[in-house]
Amino acid sequence: MVHDKRARHAVRRLLVAGTIAALVVTGAVLTAGSSQADLSLAGVPRATCGSGDLPETAEQGRVPKADHDSGRALQGYRCNTEQVGHHGSRTAFGSGGYKVQRYTDVTGRTCAYYDSALMVGLNLQGLLNGGAGLGVVVLDMTDPAHPVQTANLLTPAMLQPHESLLVNNERGLLAAVMGTLGTAPGILDVYDVSQDCRKPRLMSTTLNGVLGHESGFSPDGKTFWTAGAAGFTLTAVDLTNPRTPRVLRTKTGVVYHGLRLSDDGRTMYVANIGSPSILNGSAIDGAGLDVLDVSDIQDRRPNPQIRTLSRLTWEESSIPQVAEPFTRDGRQYVFEVDEFSDLFGDITRINSAKSPVGAARIIDVTDPRAPYVVSNVRLEVHDPQVRAAVMGDPGAQEIVRSLHRPLLLAADPRGPADRGVLDDRLRAAAVRHLRRRAPAGGGLLQPARARWRLRALAAGVGRGPQAGLVHRHGRGLLRRRPARAGRGAPSLSRPVRGTTSRAPHAPRPSPAPAPRRPPARA
Repeated sequence: MVHDKRARHAVRRLLVAGTIAALVVTGAVLTAGSSQADLSLAGVPRATCGSGDLPETAEQGRVPKADHDSGRALQGYRCNTEQVGHHGSRTAFGSGGYKVQRYTDVTGRTCAYYDSALMVGLNLQGLLNGGAGLGVVVLDMTDPAHPVQTANLLTPAMLQPHESLLVNNERGLLAAVMGTLGTAPGILDVYDVSQDCRKPRLMSTTLNGVLGHESGFSPDGKTFWTAGAAGFTLTAVDLTNPRTPRVLRTKTGVVYHGLRLSDDGRTMYVANIGSPSILNGSAIDGAGLDVLDVSDIQDRRPNPQIRTLSRLTWEESSIPQVAEPFTRDGRQYVFEVDEFSDLFGDITRINSAKSPVGAARIIDVTDPRAPYVVSNVRLEVHDPQVRAAVMGDPGAQEIVRSLHRPLLLAADPRGPADRGVLDDRLRAAAVRHLRRRAPAGGGLLQPARARWRLRALAAGVGRGPQAGLVHRHGRGLLRRRPARAGRGAPSLSRPVRGTTSRAPHAPRPSPAPAPRRPPARA
């Protein structure tokens, strides 16, 4: 009897604790929204398109029903962008997956690498219709107008890297961990591309990734990070000797996405998908940006710890994808982008006119313990005021739309590998979006007439006249024309603070950095 009473009390305490935790999470998310009431959710000012361009006929980013009915949608949509070259098939499933990387080796030759597996099995069609084949595709980009395929990387992780494929410019290492939409066994493949980027040399295939989905690379190329997403892990892998990788630390209980690091490798900017919150009516809640102190890992301290410095949330978050660091006027920022649909938030709002659309934002991280949003980067189609009307457009209610994620601009092949200094010429037209013609016949992931498209939300990352991007779905090579002045751009000076949880820790002072070898240039 006494035992039963104690058990009932224990259960009651657990329920009370769970309820309080849910209320705390709910309060944090609500505070994030109300604290950013003065941050506009409208589209950025429109760019001035050139002659011969094909801009939208309605709101930025929208393909309305009228364009489908008239056939206008089949012409595609473009503004200040022109195709230079193309590689891969133009079928319903295309030839491309999630990531494109570029590298210039010691001889000055430039190559591109892209994964061919959007999801498990969907690239098999490419074997039957003249596609690029399986695995990671290697391209010689000596002539960007005529890419030459030189290899397919068919080791386990390269067959299904999901969003983890990365190249490190400092050491010329190409790495990926096996991943899926949720997670996968962390088979880690590491290649050396430094000597001849056309012929990557396999260094190792191990299980040291623990669990795979997304990834990050320290700038010095000595640490590869894996995010297990649905596996709830963050793992640091030592690649000092790429032939013998070893696990340095695994942090559990986190649902992390893209991982990016400061120039000294001591601070990590994490796209945090959120935390389980069933009691709050959500599968996962509290999505945003986590800033971590990873200096113990970078310094190779014994028993290294990974410390959370701060956690930032904001209004209209969906699925945070990645937060790319950049510097402007001596301040540190990240350009954070979300996947389109919120699959894990309020289960009553998923795929509806009330569903949040994360789009992108610029966050000041100069003080890693107190980051704040300074500007939203959104198209007019993302404005909640027009969302109900947009939901009536063909394809707008298909959950597959979440696959069309923002893609950051590639670096200028002649510029330094400083990963994102804003270019004033590009900032004037800070949002780029491109619509490609839908493939004939349609398909599950790219419905005919509507869905084959790329939206590039750019904060001007990259430098020089050749700054451009390589896109998924057949890998068209796109070069941006010199930007014409628009009516403005996302601000880097208007502080709008979201909800920030901060810790008292700060990264240990960085030792004097060793001189870094400048990357070979074309």
